[in-house]
Amino acid sequence: MKQIIKRGSFFTLMFLLLGCLSLYAADNDLITKQITIKLEKAGTMPDRIGSSRKYKITNLKIIGEINGSDLWMIREMAGSDYRGDSTDGKLSVLDLSEAKIVEGGDYYYKDNKDNHYYTSNDVIGSYAFYSCSGLTSLTLPAGITSIGDRAFQDCSRLTSLTLPAGITSIGWYAFRGCSGLTSLTLPTGITSIGYCTFWGCSGLTSLNLPAGITSIDYYAFWGCSGLTSLNLPAGITEIGKYAFVGCSGLTSLNLPAGITSIGDAAFRGCSGLTSLNLPAGITEIGSYAFYGCSGLTSIYVYAEKVPKIGGNVFEGIDAKKCTLYVPMGTYDDYWLSVFGDYFENIVEFDATGIDKTTTSTDVEEVARYSVNGQRLSAPTKGLNIVKYSDGSVKKVAVR
Repeated sequence: MKQIIKRGSFFTLMFLLLGCLSLYAADNDLITKQITIKLEKAGTMPDRIGSSRKYKITNLKIIGEINGSDLWMIREMAGSDYRGDSTDGKLSVLDLSEAKIVEGGDYYYKDNKDNHYYTSNDVIGSYAFYSCSGLTSLTLPAGITSIGDRAFQDCSRLTSLTLPAGITSIGWYAFRGCSGLTSLTLPTGITSIGYCTFWGCSGLTSLNLPAGITSIDYYAFWGCSGLTSLNLPAGITEIGKYAFVGCSGLTSLNLPAGITSIGDAAFRGCSGLTSLNLPAGITEIGSYAFYGCSGLTSIYVYAEKVPKIGGNVFEGIDAKKCTLYVPMGTYDDYWLSVFGDYFENIVEFDATGIDKTTTSTDVEEVARYSVNGQRLSAPTKGLNIVKYSDGSVKKVAVR
C-alpha cells in the first residue's frame, strides 16, 4: 500500500515538474526585445507578422499607416479579439508614436448588438483597445484628435499612457476600469469630462485637469479611491450626479468660484474629506451630495443667500464634530434652513471685510483661501482668507 502511495506521489511530482518545464519553455519562446515594423501600406501588418509569431511579441513599435485590419491584429496580440474575448497574446508595450491611423480595412470590433467598428483618420475609435488587458504601456500617434467611447475600457494593467496634445474630445467610459493608471495629464484642448470617463480608476492618485474644462459629467470619477487631491479648473460651473462617488482618498476640496450647482450624490462616500469650501455663487446642492462624508470637520459656505439643498445632503456627517461657517449676518437664515438640521455648530465669519495681518504669536495659520473659497498653498496677491489655530478667520490683503 505504501509503495502505491509513494508511486502516486512520484507521478504527481513528475507531472508538476513537467508542467513547470513546459511553462518555462513557452516563456523562452517569447520575443522580449522591441520589434519595429515599418508598414509601406495600411492593412499589411497581419502578413508581416504572421500567425505563428503574433502571440510571442511583447514589445512592438509600428511605423506607418494602420487601419482596421491592423488594429484587429494588434488587439489579438494585446490579449483581446474582435469580440472582447481573451486571446493568448502577450503584447505588453506598444509604441504608435510614428504610426498614423487611417480609415479602411476590416472592422476591428463587433459588439453584442452586432455593430461593427472601423477606423477613421486620426481617431482612436470606440472600443479600439477595449479589454486589452495585456497592455502596460501605450504611446499613441501624435496626430490623434479624439478618443471614442470605451476606447481603453478594462485595460486594467495599463500603467503608462501618453495622450497627444491635439486631442480635443474623450468619449464616454473611455478609461473605465483602467485600475493600473496612477497618473494622467489631459491635453489642454479638452473642455469636458464625459459620462463614466474614469469610472473605477482606483489606482489614479493624481490627475491634471486642463484650464478649459467647463463641466464634469455623471459618474466621471466614480470609485477613484486613490485620488488624494484634485484641482478643479476655474471655468467649471457644474458637477454632475455621482461624479466623485467613493473617492475616499480625497482629503480636501476647493470648488471653483463659478460653480452654481452640485449634482445628486456627487461626493457621496468621500469619507476622507476633512474640509470643504462652497463658493459664493452656489445656488443648488443635490440630494445625497455629501452623504457619508464622515471625516468633515469644517465647511465654509460663502453664499449669502442660503442654497437650495436636496434630501440627505449631509447625512452621516458628525453634527457635533463638523462646524458650518457662514457669512456674517446670515446665521439666522442658515440655522432656520435645512442646514440647521444637520449642524449644531454654525459660526459666522467675515467673508467680505479686510483685517490686518495678525501679529499674535499665540496662534498659527492653518489654512488659506481665496475670496472665492479656493485653497491657496501660499500667500497670493489680493485678498486672502486665513484660518488660524484658535478658530478665528480673517481676511488679509496681500500686496
